[in-house]
Amino acid sequence: MSPDFDQPIDRSGTHALKFEGRLQKFGRADVQPMWIADMDFAAPTCVSEALLARARHPIYGYTQYPDSLCQSLVDWCARRHRWQAERDWLVPASGVFASLSAAVQACTAAGDAVIVQPPVYHGFRGAVEGCGRRLLHNPLRESDGRYAMDFAQLEQCARSGARALLLCNPHNPVGRAWTPDELAEVLRIARRHDLTVISDEVHGDLPLSGGRHHPLPSLAQPGDRVVALLSPSKTFNLQGLGLAVLAVPRADLRDALRTTVASLHLGDANPFAVAAAEAAWLHGDDWLDTLLAYLAGTRDLVADHLRTRIPSIRLTPPEAGYLLWLDCRALDLDDAALRDFFVHRCKLGLNPGPDFGPGGSGFVRMNIGTPRRNVEAALDAIDAALG
Repeated sequence: MSPDFDQPIDRSGTHALKFEGRLQKFGRADVQPMWIADMDFAAPTCVSEALLARARHPIYGYTQYPDSLCQSLVDWCARRHRWQAERDWLVPASGVFASLSAAVQACTAAGDAVIVQPPVYHGFRGAVEGCGRRLLHNPLRESDGRYAMDFAQLEQCARSGARALLLCNPHNPVGRAWTPDELAEVLRIARRHDLTVISDEVHGDLPLSGGRHHPLPSLAQPGDRVVALLSPSKTFNLQGLGLAVLAVPRADLRDALRTTVASLHLGDANPFAVAAAEAAWLHGDDWLDTLLAYLAGTRDLVADHLRTRIPSIRLTPPEAGYLLWLDCRALDLDDAALRDFFVHRCKLGLNPGPDFGPGGSGFVRMNIGTPRRNVEAALDAIDAALG
């Protein structure tokens, strides 16, 4: 059965952070929630069936990651990204953010500098500073709404003694799907300065029309210090199940990462996460193809609406994902006033741009992973508030 992404689903009573966290996040509980990065869509039927089948077995004890889970991911990467990963490269762990933090700890030492490229996913800051590393900014360069990496400044950061780069590929929140040439230059700089590149690729399965995801390890040379963070969470809306897989081609890095994952007690498997992920990677292609077409249509609807009716808010359509980076600087509001405008005049819960670090002022992030009628209602609310 083809999924119906226009069908609204009541999430009340599920303790969904996106809804239950509105009062704490925005000061009122009646905003339309378009912030945290999960979708209001039902997971694929194959996932629900796998979870129900596992639940029918009444013992939910300690679980290990089966070889079949990792093989299903290897096959998925080959089908979806033309990347032939190796089974031995994969290190499963419980939780995306915890795995990101583990990778930072495994690849650097206390006090080391770690590079991030803002405006970027705010969890990067927590992963770096939370384990006693120093944050070093390599800001993206924006020209007419399109973002690019500043390679000259990245090289300066690497030359100054930084030990790792946290790469967001595709980039959250600006929506870039980095090209092979861009990623090859990152790898060249890393190679020259013995820099470890930890690539967060959890949005990698979501390239929209006009974009394509290139996994960083698929472009790496033997010996490159590369770690890729993979997960079914953003792809199939399984964030609450907490499963990530780290792909580490280099053996010494992989050994260090396994040691860190074990020391942080992240190696135990959730039996439901295993069942859901394996089902999704084995049988989720058709569902995902339908989702990508739907998200691309919603993205284009927003872009057209802003261009024709709200030109004071600009959008460069993202190449991947369901997160829109809206440039509101022409509204001539400071960040506090911009937040109040969306929360109190539009009744929309969006992520404030400053949450994503330098370069975020004057921007907001909008999550369009919701039935299209909700996005249309949000646009109408902005129209009305602007008169």
